[in-house]
Amino acid sequence: MAASKWLKHLRPAETAEHDSEAVRVIIVGAGYAGLGCAIECKRKGHDVVVLEKIGEFKILGDIISFGANVGHIIGHWGLHDELWDFCAHAHEMRLHDYSGNLIRVQPLPSPMFGSYNYAGHRALIRDVLLRYAAPLGIDIRMGQEVVDYGEDEENKTPGVILRSGETLQADLVVAADGIKSHARKYVLGYNDRPRPSGYAIYRAWFDAKEQGVDTDPCTDFLCKDGDVLYGWTGKDVHFIAASCGGGKSISWGDWSVPGRIEDVVEIAPSCGEWKIIIHDPLPSWVSRHGRVLLIGDADHQFLPSSMQGAPQAIEDCVTLADKVPLAARAWEGIRYERVCKAQKIGETTRDQWHRVEIGDKSAEELGLPIPEWLLAFDAEAHAYSVFDDSA
Repeated sequence: MAASKWLKHLRPAETAEHDSEAVRVIIVGAGYAGLGCAIECKRKGHDVVVLEKIGEFKILGDIISFGANVGHIIGHWGLHDELWDFCAHAHEMRLHDYSGNLIRVQPLPSPMFGSYNYAGHRALIRDVLLRYAAPLGIDIRMGQEVVDYGEDEENKTPGVILRSGETLQADLVVAADGIKSHARKYVLGYNDRPRPSGYAIYRAWFDAKEQGVDTDPCTDFLCKDGDVLYGWTGKDVHFIAASCGGGKSISWGDWSVPGRIEDVVEIAPSCGEWKIIIHDPLPSWVSRHGRVLLIGDADHQFLPSSMQGAPQAIEDCVTLADKVPLAARAWEGIRYERVCKAQKIGETTRDQWHRVEIGDKSAEELGLPIPEWLLAFDAEAHAYSVFDDSA
């Protein structure tokens, strides 16, 4: 059945009464992009329903970073103290070549450009956002898988169909369902095919004391001086090790050409392996009729070396929520070039790190990507300042 036909029979998602400026928003996915969008939309007075396909969240994963470009947003939400207690506080990164020679000590001031960086266990940060969302009255429905999208051209309303057969409609549908987004085909009109990068990443998070990291003379440097951040790099590979909680928890990630996971789990009790794939920039993030849009990893995937996957998702949310009653395409216009520029940082950083040779003096400038144009940025203020020219 054509979307324009079945959407005429949808019932609206249950939402609270709203004023003339408020709109009804369905958000698909309760990851960082979905929760961030829900929080910002609710704070701006809109009615929000979040649909998450899994039944319950579990404590999984490793470290994730929210850069200074969204630190002030987290501050506006009043979450600084709660996040700060368990996030990492390394004041520098010590980068080495593959023989262990120190290349550079990169200062990591805090705050940076007037804002804080929050790097901590992804599940703990997600739980903080969930606890913040609950008293706002955000309707988060777990175990609700969206299987189809559509737009009623006549009534100008988008909607979704759930696995259960239930249908919901709203004024705007935001697909925040990640890198394997089912909405991408609807928005683009074709299947977007990713390309293999030729790299894999191995990640782990574990307790330093339980694994003997704090007593082993080869690894105790990760624990004895509080939170630290170390890196090693060489041809087609780099390794990052960080400690959190005053050196009590260890997170590490290894980029390499695809190899055997057995070679990287001698210390960590478990290790996740991900083949890194590449999506070319999408031609559009918004559907033809402008009422279904992609956000976060669903529309722009970032390499881990950019350190901007989660921050750019939050920037998306703030920009969208400020102007959601007016024009999704204006939101896309505001965000598109900045996101593409930020994506390139991940590729540049990876390529520079993976070309390091012993004794290479040019490597002395290597480090984490912290350009001012990227981190000294206020997405909310920017949206207000440029919207009239973008609409």
